[in-house]
Amino acid sequence: MKYIIDNDLHIHSKISSCSNDEAQTNERILQYAVDNGLKTICLTDHLWDSDVEGASDWYAPQNYEHISKAKPLPQSEGIRFLFGCETELKGDLTLGISKEKIELMDFIVIPTTHFHMEEYTLKKEELESLQGRANGWIRKLDALLNMDLPFYKIGIPHLTCCAIAQTREEYIETLNLLPENELERLFTKAAQLGCGIELNYDDMSKFTDEEADFVLRPYRIAKKCGCKFYLGSDAHHPEIFDNAKAVFERAIDLLELTEEDKFIIRHK
Repeated sequence: MKYIIDNDLHIHSKISSCSNDEAQTNERILQYAVDNGLKTICLTDHLWDSDVEGASDWYAPQNYEHISKAKPLPQSEGIRFLFGCETELKGDLTLGISKEKIELMDFIVIPTTHFHMEEYTLKKEELESLQGRANGWIRKLDALLNMDLPFYKIGIPHLTCCAIAQTREEYIETLNLLPENELERLFTKAAQLGCGIELNYDDMSKFTDEEADFVLRPYRIAKKCGCKFYLGSDAHHPEIFDNAKAVFERAIDLLELTEEDKFIIRHK
């Protein structure tokens, strides 16, 4: 059976600093789920745990106490509205959340591709060339998969984020520089660990037909290796909700995903 669009596990509210949109309320997010027949959604506002050293000036105010202001989350019959977060993996491989806070989350999104934060998320030498950026892509995903984490409730978002390079041409070239054998190694491990691989709205909505094979290559390899996929609108503003389902439908069709390819959050 074809992959059913019934989840969105990466959504921001107005309390994320990069949103700050008064219209992006928890009630509006829930209505998006109702309107689109979603059964599981997750609030993933940005978080840097105050118990972990290394927060940037931007991250520091976005601690657990801050994002907890979103609770209690509104609910609707037939919909699970979960409480999670999007944390950060620094270039020095510091993860911005403690084990104690992980236990309090239903789901944790951990990006490895926020290269626009430059030396905060990559080594200086990795930023100096496209090969360095590709190496950083591999290094950080490898490090994340080697951490002691409850991968049954971990998602890896926007692996083909356009922020990995500065121009569209450099972006495509950086993706091309990711070695196939390394992608197979990493995604085989991800499949064994049981984490989710995100199909991100932004990643899936910007590529042309001519670019599709380049952008989708990592996901096709991930699928071949047995990885499971979830959907993430990564919405910071309500207007993203209007087109999210169509974007997800396109990605599902191009990747030929079925229900067997679906990631489902588990709890132990």
